[in-house]
Amino acid sequence: MDDKNLQLLNLLRLNARESTAALARKLNLSRTAVHERISKLEATGIIRGYTLKVNEEYASKLITAQVMIEINPKLGKQVTNSLARISQVQSLYTVNGQYDLIAIIRAENTQQLDEVLDKIGEIDGIEKTMSSIVLSTKFER
Repeated sequence: MDDKNLQLLNLLRLNARESTAALARKLNLSRTAVHERISKLEATGIIRGYTLKVNEEYASKLITAQVMIEINPKLGKQVTNSLARISQVQSLYTVNGQYDLIAIIRAENTQQLDEVLDKIGEIDGIEKTMSSIVLSTKFER
């Protein structure tokens, strides 16, 4: 991947709805060249889709928690599918060490967070969890 594609990806991370013309100006490329680069990045799967970033004021009101999860390895796929159905689970990572997964939860209040943690604890295949509430976000990309 060349430097222009990396710059393009960074610009799209900041604002995926930015116009091709604006991206072209920032990258010193033609609109056609930017469009072709985006098309190639999509075709090769480097860009898999576009997402929504919510207003920082709204996001700052949400409670974010990191949940470390130990699972029964034989039920890993079932656990992953069950967690994917909980809308407050924003992301799920496999990790090494004592725990197998880390889930990032976003809830509107402590009651909702408590309910989500209860749902997670009830999933067959989950052996143990440990939760930490995020106090502040220093930066996010």
